[in-house]
Amino acid sequence: MRTWGITDVGMVRRENQDAYDIRMIAGYTVAVVCDGMGGTMGGKRASTLAVETFNREMENLLKEGMTSSQLTQVMGYSAALANEAVHRVAQADIAYQCMGTTMVAVAAAEQLQILNVGDSRAYHINRSGIQQITKDHSVVEDLLESGNITHEQAKNHPQRNLITKALGPEATVQPDCFEICWRQGDFVLLCSDGLVNTVSDQEILFEVIHNGEPDTCLERLLAISRQRGAPDNVTAVLLMNI
Repeated sequence: MRTWGITDVGMVRRENQDAYDIRMIAGYTVAVVCDGMGGTMGGKRASTLAVETFNREMENLLKEGMTSSQLTQVMGYSAALANEAVHRVAQADIAYQCMGTTMVAVAAAEQLQILNVGDSRAYHINRSGIQQITKDHSVVEDLLESGNITHEQAKNHPQRNLITKALGPEATVQPDCFEICWRQGDFVLLCSDGLVNTVSDQEILFEVIHNGEPDTCLERLLAISRQRGAPDNVTAVLLMNI
């Protein structure tokens, strides 16, 4: 397996409130992307704390040869403790009371187990196309599902940045979990919404599969985002099954 990661403050924000990590644990490649919220005080602390707590618990609990059910439980428990950690800080200090963070994470071996809370995304990409694995926990996604807006309207909807679920605001949170199969030559992309709000799915597919070596793929995607103004932080992690 090969992995790459990138994060950038973008063209507008003064601080990068995204955080990511990639590491090997018990034979699994574990990657996580978090997009913090809560103003200049809270966003960066929330995303960093969530990544650190999630990784620590994965290090403690992940074992080789786990079943899909066991892996889901370990990832869910690790995310729950990350939520508790962010919530505890938010409750203890008024300066951090509005902080929270999204999370999208993967534990990858022959199978892929993916977890998400919020609107950071995971994609499965190969020569057959690009598929969004996760579902955004957002106001716009709810409006799309109910048929109240179209996909075109969603792109510029005034509430497109409002999420309905995150780590930290509540004492408990229920993540979504997904299991997928991947083959040699397949990719998985984790990213914050700063990327997908400026680069389309088809452009992501083109850069990952058709427009050069994967070593420079994330730099190319970031360059496109920055050319379009990159109003938010941009973070992405790419995994390749070799």
